[in-house]
Amino acid sequence: MTDCYNTDQTSAPILKRPFVSQWLLERAIKSVIRRGTLHLRLPDGTSRQFGKGRPEIAIAIRDWSTLRRVAFNADIAIGEAWMDGTLTVERGDIYGFLDLCLSNTRTGAGYGLRRMQQRLRRLVRPLLMHNPVGKAQENVAHHYDLSDDLYDLFLDPERQYSCAYYATPNDSLEEAQTRKMRYIAAKLRLEPGLRLLDIGSGWGGLGLFMARMAGADVTGVTLSVEQQKHAKARADREGFGDRARFMLRDYRQEQGHYDRIVSVGMFEHVGAGHYDEYFAKVAALLKDDGVALIHTIGSTAEPAAPHPWIRKYIFPGGYIPSLSEIMPAIEKSGLVVSDIEVLRLHYAETLKAWRARFMARRHEVASLYDERFCRMWEFYLAACEAGFRHNGLVVFQLQLAHRVDAVPLTRDYLIEAASVPRPQLSADATVGARFETGGRVKEPTVCTTTG
Repeated sequence: MTDCYNTDQTSAPILKRPFVSQWLLERAIKSVIRRGTLHLRLPDGTSRQFGKGRPEIAIAIRDWSTLRRVAFNADIAIGEAWMDGTLTVERGDIYGFLDLCLSNTRTGAGYGLRRMQQRLRRLVRPLLMHNPVGKAQENVAHHYDLSDDLYDLFLDPERQYSCAYYATPNDSLEEAQTRKMRYIAAKLRLEPGLRLLDIGSGWGGLGLFMARMAGADVTGVTLSVEQQKHAKARADREGFGDRARFMLRDYRQEQGHYDRIVSVGMFEHVGAGHYDEYFAKVAALLKDDGVALIHTIGSTAEPAAPHPWIRKYIFPGGYIPSLSEIMPAIEKSGLVVSDIEVLRLHYAETLKAWRARFMARRHEVASLYDERFCRMWEFYLAACEAGFRHNGLVVFQLQLAHRVDAVPLTRDYLIEAASVPRPQLSADATVGARFETGGRVKEPTVCTTTG
């Protein structure tokens, strides 16, 4: 049995119903959808139903060519079909569809062709994750040098483009992101005047928070031209230019020694083949009595390959590591792991908030780019949220040091420091000032300057 084409002598080939592809796709869906119901409308208008119960999602595939691509390479073809409008959701939304699929694959359901494709991708993943200095900057520019206006539409005022820290799912995004920054400051044991290196400093929100709230002397390095320009301009505008400096520089080119090192949302771009190099550099830059905090998306599953759609359209060069890949590199560096914390559903809630804000201002995104770009980002945010809910994605916070006594013996200091907001220091405040501590108080007002 083969896929068929109908041709005549006066027209180009017209793809008729591809029977093998349809059979393969229906077999794959049937093997996956065990809980909930998926209705599939085919290009000829006929429908198929898979599974039973709630939730109920209905999708339509608009042409046979799309059906064939989805049947043979769903991981990339579903996202592309959604972007092109050849796969649509007729009941529910794109998040509901992806959530239904991933919540079922979590149970171990799946089909042989996809598992074989995943094994093949793992074989070639060293080539996919080669990330030397020049290539790293190209990869970063693909995503982070988009319009500043885009990120202002859905991020918090500090432009934290990383996992927030939720006390409850009812927290606002601003509350959760402020709590995340306070929590990181607590893990770093920051004190006024300490030299802090921020690897992958983004738009400068975290570095400026550390300078403003903890009195740290901050150096931030990033490979994004637009992020560095924004961070430097904001630091100068707010009077912190002498205490928070942001450089366009690869971390591998940094020199000197720092009391504290922080890296949030950057390790995902390092690439597994560069982990030894990364932690060796962190060890070389960190003072003997220093503390480092690495905050990265991670996987609770065995090492895999980058997702093909995410790699092609969103984060070229990006990779989600398993803990088993990270630890050997830390051990080789000589650093001590003083604490590991796994943040589980925090990023799912963060992405939910981003997606809601993005959709509320979708028309503004369309005016910046186009409809296909909007659909691409809808898919990206929805797929990532579903992944963090069902597909083993988490966030690792790794606290590192050279000495075993660099931090207290228990985590009590984290509970107190993360729950008590510190007073803001003005740009001309005495760096040697000490902080008041005490009982729980109201969340601080987040700085609303974004530039």
